[in-house]
Amino acid sequence: MGALCIAAASLAVAAPAHGFELFGFKFFEDETQDAVIIDPQNYVVTFASTQTGAVENAARNASSLVADQGEPASGVAGLLAKARGDYRRIIAALYNEGHYGAAISILIGGVEASKLAPDARLPNPVDVSVSVDPGPLFTFNSVNIANQAPATSDPDDQVDLPVLRGFGAGLVARSSVILAAEQLAVQAWQQQGYAKAEIVGRDVVANHANNTVDVTINVNPGRLAAFGDITVTGTQNMNPEFVRQQTGLAVGQEYDPDDLTRAQKRLDRLEVFRAARFQAAQDISPDGLLPYELLVEELPGRRFGAGATYSTVDGLGVEGFHLWRNLFGQAERLRLDARVASIAWPIDTAQFDYMFGGTFTKPGFLTPDTDLVAAIAAERTIYPTYTETSAQARLGLTHYFSDELTAEGGVVYERARFDDVFGTRDFSTLGIYAGATFDGRDSTVDPTEGWYLSGNAEPYYDFSFDKMGLRLTAEARTYFGFSEDDQFVLAGRVKAGALLGPALNEIAPDKLFFAGGGGSVRGYAVKSIGVDDGKGGVTGGRYLLEASLEARAKVTESIGVVGFVDGGYVAADTFPGLEDLRLGVGAGVRYYTGLGPLRLDVAIPLNKRAGDPDYALYVGIGQAF
Repeated sequence: MGALCIAAASLAVAAPAHGFELFGFKFFEDETQDAVIIDPQNYVVTFASTQTGAVENAARNASSLVADQGEPASGVAGLLAKARGDYRRIIAALYNEGHYGAAISILIGGVEASKLAPDARLPNPVDVSVSVDPGPLFTFNSVNIANQAPATSDPDDQVDLPVLRGFGAGLVARSSVILAAEQLAVQAWQQQGYAKAEIVGRDVVANHANNTVDVTINVNPGRLAAFGDITVTGTQNMNPEFVRQQTGLAVGQEYDPDDLTRAQKRLDRLEVFRAARFQAAQDISPDGLLPYELLVEELPGRRFGAGATYSTVDGLGVEGFHLWRNLFGQAERLRLDARVASIAWPIDTAQFDYMFGGTFTKPGFLTPDTDLVAAIAAERTIYPTYTETSAQARLGLTHYFSDELTAEGGVVYERARFDDVFGTRDFSTLGIYAGATFDGRDSTVDPTEGWYLSGNAEPYYDFSFDKMGLRLTAEARTYFGFSEDDQFVLAGRVKAGALLGPALNEIAPDKLFFAGGGGSVRGYAVKSIGVDDGKGGVTGGRYLLEASLEARAKVTESIGVVGFVDGGYVAADTFPGLEDLRLGVGAGVRYYTGLGPLRLDVAIPLNKRAGDPDYALYVGIGQAF
């Protein structure tokens, strides 16, 4: 009859890398690709559906004939392969829309594709007609999961009930919902320690008399399991015992997939493996232990990198780094960084900024989630408000509580010379730093949702003036995506700071607060916004308040536009009035790449003062915040 109708079905699932089998049909297998098109067969497709909207779009998007009609098929045989694959692909798409009684006709040159022989003679190009009648919408009637996991009061082990994902009587009987229900049923057992839980029976029947689907899923939880020994293979320079220790998994520890996920992330954080994969043993041993093999592939021991930034206010900056991985067999890292900035025309090396530093990181210090970090750095930087020549040493710990929450703390010593409105002064400070960061964003370079929160406290003692001080900062960022695929994003940022201590002329300028620059108030030079000393000079302040609001819109898949407004206050002892709020507004474009968006912003200072630029241009990688 030239149409394909389904009256009843049973569900069978497999998961090869390139396809799956559903209701007895294999979907998305790449059986039509040919390395070379020897005998090009051109064709013109017309597509028709008895239903419009999402159902029609799903069927149309599933058709390989429609998607590839701009390219010739590999002969008649290749065209027939596409057509026969379309029967299955369109059925799969309609099943996912809840339509189990579809009639599909694919005519090639007026003849049903299923009846054409591979050696048939066809005109070139040939007319191809795809007609789809999705049939009635089916809903779930009886849904049952035999041997469902018991409820648990442990929030870390709770898994959504399948009904919350659409697996319930009276709801649209989408095939993807059935698959999701199976996954949830298995995950519920695994979260409670049953590592080998699996689906052992499925019965899916479409009843065309009343347009309903009955589903029964049978789960076998298997035995309760605990982690067994972990065998590490593939190491060359890494110490396998350290790798095993870094997983944080102990023999006899109750199986939990979340612990396995955390172990994987710990290994990824080491930055020494190209690949690291856990492979469970086939069976749980008689003593209830499930051994694992950890297969790793190491990265090269060295890495180089370079980058550049530019703004019309601050000039060109170039930087590079050299990273040594796995220095002593336990993922130790040594990174050297160098930067030269404020490069402008005409070239004046006396106005350049320089920085050189090194950072040593020892992962797995005390706990698998704690890093020991030691760093030294020296710099000479000329800001609009002061010049700094300094050397600093820092020793501390970084602890990863979770994927989102990180804390750090340690000691820092700095010797510095500053030239500013107070003259030339030397400082020698010893401080303690402590901070925490919560990063719940969906991306670090192009976030569209989530929150970023950070707070830092640094009490210090200055030996030069025999004074103590306390520097506090806090920052919050949030993002809201709108429309499909977050085509529009509204981003906001607020930062505040306070410094408790002696008089301004007894505080090192790098401890005081300034505003201005690409990461602060755009349109103004870096650290050019401060406190007017009443003599035509600018110093830093005790208090800082900054805010930014940015609207981002994607015009195409790779091009976006941005509008923004930034504002900032810096105060000596009390916050000034609104007339002292410094504002910058501007617009920009984004070119989206796999590494993140390339950024070009133009900003104008709204209430500029003497010495402020008329505009500023910023170029970089990643969003401004």
